[in-house]
Formats: sequence, structure tokens, C-alpha cells
Amino acid sequence: MRLKGKTWKFGADIDTDQIIPARYLNTSDPKELAKHCMEDADPEFVKKMKLGDIIVADKNFGCGSSREHAPIAIKTAGISCVIAKSFARIFYRNSFNMGLPIVECPEAVDAIKEGDEVEVDLNSGEIKLISGEDLKSQIPNPKSKIFKAQPIPLFMQELLNTGGLMAWVKKKIG
Repeated sequence: MRLKGKTWKFGADIDTDQIIPARYLNTSDPKELAKHCMEDADPEFVKKMKLGDIIVADKNFGCGSSREHAPIAIKTAGISCVIAKSFARIFYRNSFNMGLPIVECPEAVDAIKEGDEVEVDLNSGEIKLISGEDLKSQIPNPKSKIFKAQPIPLFMQELLNTGGLMAWVKKKIG
């Protein structure tokens, strides 16, 4: 699975309340949650981002509570992937259970700037920086930069391709 999009940068320790503030947890409607995605980290985020964009964050992304609302809000808002230096373990598991691709790669996070365009290959673990200020300095022959993350295991890719754990279970028993 290949994902391509414009990047949005966030810092370290972005907790689940910054991803989806607790004041909106009176609903479990994914579309309603998506309207408030990343609102406490960037109040204009949902208005600025586009379908397929990618969040890039420092360490410990998704820390805080164990609520599944956070990856649901990100996925339903249209973010195709989150790249971070590290993820809180429960957020990591919840993301795959909800069908949200996430990748850990500190080197890529350090190199990627907000607004860069990247391509993520979940099969190989490659993250390719394909446009951005860092590449413009290489003119007249700009080349992409490639970073290597751990490939997503096939079973977890199957969860992502099916839309998450519940969809996968329904398909298996269905």
C-alpha cells in the first residue's frame, strides 16, 4: 500500500485530548469527531488539510487516554497516515484496530518540514520525501530522499486494507 500526501508537522507528546478534545466525546459519530480533529493542537487544522494529507509528529504521539476516538477522528478527517518518532503503545494498537496507518521513523520526522510532499510505502517501510524546501536546494537536479522505517507486517496491512479489526473480523466470519 502506497500513500502520498502533503505533511502537517506537530511536536512531541501530542496527547489524545489534543487529537480529539474530551468536550466532543459526547458522540461516537466518526464524522462529528473528524470535524474537531487536532483542534486543540491547531484550531484551523481541519479547514487547512486535504484528503490524503499526512501528519508528521515528534515522539510519543497519541499519549494520554486509551480512547479509540483519536485514531477514528484522524482517519475520518481524511489523513492517510501518521509518521512519528514514536507512538504511545495504546494509540499504536488502536490505530491499526481502527484502520489508520502509522509509521515510526525518527530520521524522516527530522527531515520532513510542514508542507513537504511525501510518499509512504507500507510494504517496504520506505518514506520518500518527494518535494519540499530541502529538495529545492538541489536544483538543477532535485532528487527524492528516502528514509527506511520498519515495514508494516502483512497481518497488520490486512487489517488496514480491510478498514480495521472489526471489518476484518466481519469479513472472516461473514
